[in-house]
Amino acid sequence: MIMAVAMERSKIREEHHRHGRELRAQVPLTAHAEVHAEPDQDPVALLESQAVQRVQELVPIRYGRMLVSPFTFYRGAALIMADDLSRVPRSGLEVQLCGDAHLSNFGLFASPERKLVFDLNDFDETHPGPFEWDVKRLAASFEIAAREIGLKERQRRQVVLSTVGTYRTTIREFAGWNNLAVWYAQQEIQTDLAGLAAVHSKITRTEVKRAVRKAFGRDQLETLRALTETVDGQLRFISQPPLMVPARELEDWHRAQLRDWLTQLVNEYGHTLSADRRHLLGQYHFVDIARKVVGVGSVGTRAWVVLLCGLDDQDALILQAKEATASVLEAYTAPSEYASHGERVVEGQRLMQAHGDIMLGWHHFDDNSRPDYYVRQLRDWKGSLDVEHLDTEGLAAYGGYCAWALARAHARGGDRVAIASYLGGKDTFDQAVADFAAAYADKNDRDYAQLAAAARDGKIQTQQA
Repeated sequence: MIMAVAMERSKIREEHHRHGRELRAQVPLTAHAEVHAEPDQDPVALLESQAVQRVQELVPIRYGRMLVSPFTFYRGAALIMADDLSRVPRSGLEVQLCGDAHLSNFGLFASPERKLVFDLNDFDETHPGPFEWDVKRLAASFEIAAREIGLKERQRRQVVLSTVGTYRTTIREFAGWNNLAVWYAQQEIQTDLAGLAAVHSKITRTEVKRAVRKAFGRDQLETLRALTETVDGQLRFISQPPLMVPARELEDWHRAQLRDWLTQLVNEYGHTLSADRRHLLGQYHFVDIARKVVGVGSVGTRAWVVLLCGLDDQDALILQAKEATASVLEAYTAPSEYASHGERVVEGQRLMQAHGDIMLGWHHFDDNSRPDYYVRQLRDWKGSLDVEHLDTEGLAAYGGYCAWALARAHARGGDRVAIASYLGGKDTFDQAVADFAAAYADKNDRDYAQLAAAARDGKIQTQQA
């Protein structure tokens, strides 16, 4: 009986392997090198279609940030790339995608056990789709970043091949693990950075140590000092328009309603937390709110910071309530299964991340009168590497960390055995995606130039902030 059960389990695993091999025959690995640059695609029009639903006074800041460089343009162009990826062959192997897996959307943050971990940290666009879409967005981001720091073509390809190769070998390793082992896998960053000794580059070691030190300092107290002031004995958010505007400085119709509905949002979002975390949230009371501009691609979506205090002004909790709109992937895949896009973001993050923020939750207004939101702590040991200070070895090492985290996320949210079988043991997929990344970086340059031309011609307004 025991032997029969073992054979049946082995049969299940072999079926997953067979599925991956069959898909490889249908969609060859070499097909992933393709980039279809449609002549009728208007990248500026795609960006403008997003701008319609955003806070209009903030849209010029978004364009201003995108026009800093081709890489910052790429960061804000997730919709453009989703449109491009929809035109190339698909593997047929779906996972829970990040949807915006560029290198700046990975970083350091605190686990609930107060350990510093490295993982994906942005899930605004998370949605099911072909696993390779995340891999291609990650690979292209390294190609574009490598161009900006002046690496030569051979060096850039080395970085991209190393990154994609790490993804492939990691997913193949996870294919041999049991489900619980995959679920528990994580990248913990030790304070002594013992593993850093293997990196020969002094520049990289220095940058990693700087990022870790900075991350440990970015806790709630540091955030409180940076973003608040005390006036007439009352703690409140500082004013730094247009990037941070307290509710007291917004238009009258905002000010009259803002406190009520944000208080409702915070109170009701607590129902999406576990009972112990609802109890924790209940020990704080509302103090102040402000609108805060964040990121590049997110600029213009409604994002609020909420100041809560507990026993005294030093016992503070700062939450971020961020608008959740439809994923850029949804138009090219399938409709979301969730009635709330806030829930979509939260559930996607919980599936993909090894450790989530203890205050992560979502809110949906039943009357659909307001946008969906997801809520989390604003900062909790949050840190990132400045890739501008890295060399070839350092950028490749960072790519390995990102690729490992992405493979682990896909292994949790998809068929890791079939993906591993599809990719195989050779570097055919790596080479194809490296070709894609180089070609897509060229397209990104052209799209960036079109946005710059639109700004020069007055078709769009820009603002540096």
